[in-house]
Amino acid sequence: MLYTQSFSKLIDVFRKMPGVGNKSAVRMAYYILSLPKEEVDDMIATICAAKEKIGYCSICQNTTEQDVCEICSNPKRDKSVICVVEQPKDVVALEKTREYYGTYHVLHGCISPMDSIGPEDIKIKELLARVADEEVKEVIMAISPSIEGEATTMYISRLLKPFDIKVTRIAYGIPVGGDLEYADQVTLAKAIEGRREI
Repeated sequence: MLYTQSFSKLIDVFRKMPGVGNKSAVRMAYYILSLPKEEVDDMIATICAAKEKIGYCSICQNTTEQDVCEICSNPKRDKSVICVVEQPKDVVALEKTREYYGTYHVLHGCISPMDSIGPEDIKIKELLARVADEEVKEVIMAISPSIEGEATTMYISRLLKPFDIKVTRIAYGIPVGGDLEYADQVTLAKAIEGRREI
């Protein structure tokens, strides 16, 4: 046995985090052991406080420490446009562009039968309730173009048809500074599909 039982359990905790492999988990575990007890206690208290204080916005399902997040409560945001994203981190990415002034709706996942995630397991019914109650004119689908993302986008688009609102999707394609010869066929196809008049 290479590690003690407690150390192995610590490694397992870190390995559960997304994107963390065995080597990174071992490195993190050794790092925690090297810290003074006060720093570890502070880290634990910070994690517990974040878990206790941070919840989901009652409107858009984004992370917040209030009942309604800053974006939904901002009177300057265009409430007639909702951008649907997969995760809270996608809201952060879009906000960094400083180009979008509408509101958001966070699904917290995609439909994935292989992972036993159905439409009822993500925040679709909350989106439909918003569209029914609010004066929404457009829903922008900004979900990753994976198989699950495409399935989720098409499913939600069909559910929104009866509401007689504009349903759009963000364009996918060649990144700025990218070379065409290195782009895959799907990316090139999406770039052509998402072309705009200049």
